[in-house]
Amino acid sequence: MSESKSSKSNKSVAKSKPKRKPGQAKNPAREKKTTPSLKSGLNAAASAQAKKPVAAAGTNIPEQKVRLDTTRMKSSYCNVCNATSTREEVVLNFGLNQSWDRTDGDIQIEILHRIIMNPHAAKKLHQVLDSLIDEYEGRFGPLSG
Repeated sequence: MSESKSSKSNKSVAKSKPKRKPGQAKNPAREKKTTPSLKSGLNAAASAQAKKPVAAAGTNIPEQKVRLDTTRMKSSYCNVCNATSTREEVVLNFGLNQSWDRTDGDIQIEILHRIIMNPHAAKKLHQVLDSLIDEYEGRFGPLSG
């Protein structure tokens, strides 16, 4: 019995590590994931931006893909949004209105999330939302409001 144990421990299998490509995550299990619902809007805008050449004309620039890391993402439902801005930032507040009885006095809105971004990111968000609404209205008809 000691022979079989020693022979098992003496056997070693040489595994060659696959070579990583530049920019590839060390651990594929922790690699950034792309969600299908966000992919269409954000990747469309990002890929349009990525296709623009940055270097001098005549050089080959590889197309870059945007990968969204959703490992720490939390989802929540919000039915209220308001926005304010300054010269340096745009602030979006998202909340929940649970006032089902509208005959009472004040309406209580719980603010759940505050997103602060620079005006350039806000403009990109505006373009993505415009595209998304156009696509939605094309499928389901115009929205009122």
